[in-house]
Amino acid sequence: MARSFIGHQRFKGRGAVSNPAGRFLALTREQTFDDWYRDEVPDSLGETVLPDRARGIISTNDSPDVGFDQSINPYRGCSHACVYCFARPTHAYLDLSPGLDFETKLFYKAGASALLEAELARPGYVCKPIALGINTDGYQPLEKRLGVTRSLLEVLARCRHPVSIVTKSALIIRDLDLLADLAKDRLVSVMLSITSLDPDIKRTLEPRTASPQARLRVIEALAAANVPVGVMVAPVIPAITDHEMEDILAAAAAAGATAAGYVLLRLPHEVKLLFREWLAEHHPDRAKHVMSLMNQARGGKDYDAAFGRRMRGTGPYAEILRTRFELATRKLGLAASGDRHDLQTGLFRRPAPATGQLSLEL
Repeated sequence: MARSFIGHQRFKGRGAVSNPAGRFLALTREQTFDDWYRDEVPDSLGETVLPDRARGIISTNDSPDVGFDQSINPYRGCSHACVYCFARPTHAYLDLSPGLDFETKLFYKAGASALLEAELARPGYVCKPIALGINTDGYQPLEKRLGVTRSLLEVLARCRHPVSIVTKSALIIRDLDLLADLAKDRLVSVMLSITSLDPDIKRTLEPRTASPQARLRVIEALAAANVPVGVMVAPVIPAITDHEMEDILAAAAAAGATAAGYVLLRLPHEVKLLFREWLAEHHPDRAKHVMSLMNQARGGKDYDAAFGRRMRGTGPYAEILRTRFELATRKLGLAASGDRHDLQTGLFRRPAPATGQLSLEL
């Protein structure tokens, strides 16, 4: 299958400035111009939304770098359009581009709640906290219309199943009723991801996410409802957002956050190209310096995927970040983000069989 390459073009509300072919395509097409004719380039890009008819809903994980064993991603692709998103390369598995396609060709898990009930009802299922919306945000704008994430939360609340959520969206407040109910039994935790407190940086880096101020208000609202909430300073971008780490932590703590974590910018596969294009477009004066610092923290490369190193990097720059984070969280009384997964599992009850006949547990 061939995929056209959209040349560099800044579209309103989009993070990527190109649509490079996915790494699995054997044949690609690239636009060239002979000065006779050029297709008109639209001012904006619309979205295509299709069902993702998966046979299962829960994914398992064996990485030592993350604090969960299983997760659910209600959507593929994300219109939040964060240019740095580490999930962009997954669109290549669909023969789509990790660039603009990732932001505009969106898929939702069809029949998600029924799939989840079926998996939780299996006799061999062992209850462990489920991380919701890890690859792509479960509260991206599409959720307002489709409600897939809410349907999953309703099942988890009914089954008293623990769940942890990471989001950049203020839409999560819509589900405060379910979150507060789960929180009463220590069944939920939420982490708000804040990359920068600067609206101008947010506008180009993650165009369709909630404003930093809105995310702080979400922390306030969750804390007021006794929902355990923390902050993820993620990603930390050298020479772009790294100077804000302490300010973000302090603002989140003041809003009611009780836990914190951070992740150094990750640039797997096609994300390396997309991020370099973004730097050239928005920060050409410091692009070389940014990538120099990234290379220092990634063993001389743009990215190091090795377990134990990919989340925070290595070397002097990475150690400085680690020290700054530890000092700031200690001063503010913020717990390590891993503590958010210390959730209750003993209250889990399997869904009733589809036939409505209850099983006897003797």
